[in-house]
Amino acid sequence: MKILDDVKKIPGGLMIVPLLIGAFVNTFFPQSLEIGGFTTAMFKTGANAILGAFLFCNGAQINIKQAGVSLKKGFFLTLIKFIIGAGLGWLINLTFGEIGFLTITPVAIIASLTNSNGGLYAALASEYGDSTDVGAVSILSINDGPFLTMVALGSTGIAKIPLIALVATIIPIIIGFILGNLDEKLANFLKPGTELLIPFFAFPLGANLDFKNLLIAGIPGILLGVICCLLTGFGGYIIMRMLKAKNPGVGWAIGTTAGNSVGTPAALLTIGAISEEVSTLATGQLTAAIIVTAILAPIFTDYFSKKYKQ
Repeated sequence: MKILDDVKKIPGGLMIVPLLIGAFVNTFFPQSLEIGGFTTAMFKTGANAILGAFLFCNGAQINIKQAGVSLKKGFFLTLIKFIIGAGLGWLINLTFGEIGFLTITPVAIIASLTNSNGGLYAALASEYGDSTDVGAVSILSINDGPFLTMVALGSTGIAKIPLIALVATIIPIIIGFILGNLDEKLANFLKPGTELLIPFFAFPLGANLDFKNLLIAGIPGILLGVICCLLTGFGGYIIMRMLKAKNPGVGWAIGTTAGNSVGTPAALLTIGAISEEVSTLATGQLTAAIIVTAILAPIFTDYFSKKYKQ
């Protein structure tokens, strides 16, 4: 059997296939992932640890002469996500109010479009781009959480950069970067980890998703995911072309919604920024957007990467 070859034929297959299998298992056989021990640690709760090792290996591949390129890519990709998400959310709120267009709430639009799935971006960047593209996640991580949503909604007092979370994301990359530049053999030793570890953090990421939430959110939730992927993914593509990236198709990899964006409506409800009705609607829509964008982003990244090479 040529399992690996078949998986690689699928756009972003190393990431998306294990992720969807994890979501399937969590949806229909959730208890199988809760038996404890190494099984639960590896297949349910271990995504962050494995992703940390993945970023470490990728950091070792960044040449010191390329560090500035990674920071520049990360800054402009984060900026375009914020501008598109905040701008569209503001426009929808101004025109249709807090319940939004087709019940797609402005809160859900901003939380979805201003956040991105850092793990999926890093995996796609590793497969289709180069080390500077992967290194951009050190800046992109700033949108992984409620911070930019809070800023966009004008929630003063809580609009504070989560420096600890940002530093925690950057440290593995920095350590790998230092060691890789000190010893070329060490960088070569860690290079296989930039691909080998992808399925191992993809499955537990998927194991925290539930396909039933697609049905709960309905068409508005699915539509939100499509909007997020098309608008911010295309924005990322344009940015990468402007920056003359080796493969601008990687820009489509930011057309995703971060997994932890689901908790943003609840956080806003806690401080009285939104109503309970809006919080309920937005939470369901965001859950659907996470799943939809995790499927669409690899497809668009693969298509535009191949088209650019041609």
